[in-house]
Amino acid sequence: MGLGLQFVLALLLFLYVGKWVDGKLGTSPWFMILGVFTGATAAFYSMYRALKAAERRQEEQDRLEKEDK
Repeated sequence: MGLGLQFVLALLLFLYVGKWVDGKLGTSPWFMILGVFTGATAAFYSMYRALKAAERRQEEQDRLEKEDK
């Protein structure tokens, strides 16, 4: 659930930043679109890193349990 919430928040944050920049520069909708893609990319990268870290922890735990036997 935490990863999903993090994904949505990153996407919304970059969406609104892009929308704000579009309002200031009058470039609608280009920065909003860029914000959505940037937010999605950042969120996917963050999720990837979190999942890889969890995988490494699990492998380490499995290795330690195997050594104890």
